[in-house]
Amino acid sequence: MTNSNQLQGIDVSHYQGTVDWVKVKAAGIAFAYAKATDGNTYTDPQFHTNWQGMQAAGILRGAYHFYETNDDPIIQANNFINTVGSLAANDLPPVVDIEIFKGAYGNNSVATNLQTWLNAVEQALGRTPMIYTGPSFWNQTINADFSKYPLWVAEYGVSTPKIPQGWATWNFWQYTQNGTVDGVTGNVDLDYYAGGKITL
Repeated sequence: MTNSNQLQGIDVSHYQGTVDWVKVKAAGIAFAYAKATDGNTYTDPQFHTNWQGMQAAGILRGAYHFYETNDDPIIQANNFINTVGSLAANDLPPVVDIEIFKGAYGNNSVATNLQTWLNAVEQALGRTPMIYTGPSFWNQTINADFSKYPLWVAEYGVSTPKIPQGWATWNFWQYTQNGTVDGVTGNVDLDYYAGGKITL
């Protein structure tokens, strides 16, 4: 499934409650993503605590937005930008999590609206965003070439994840949602980075 130089990470939201990031770091977790926002207006109540806690514990940190396909992409982007504020040089790329189709906003395709979000976030935060998705959802719903963006693929129960159309390889892989890590209560998503040092 992996080799020894792949870094281990987790991703969290308010569902994990209060995370002890010092224990998470001691458990060998090198990086983590925290949910920041969802749709037009929602802010994860644990985001700012997680954001500060990851940095204080010395864990490479990132923030993600859960994308609602039927919401305005510009309003969604602004919600994320205003919540995160700014990124430090060593923070991980901002992420858009797109995995559920609820209809497309306006007269544009989901792919067009997604591109609008990506452009707005990249311009505001000065970093190329990463796309989190599953191969089945992506191929059925979007099926467009976004290969200029790093890929965070989600697929469980396999030795190697399928790659959604438009990419040649993955950068991050969420390989289970039922992981356990010291410092986190209950199950948590586990992720690999495809390499020994994160250079995104």
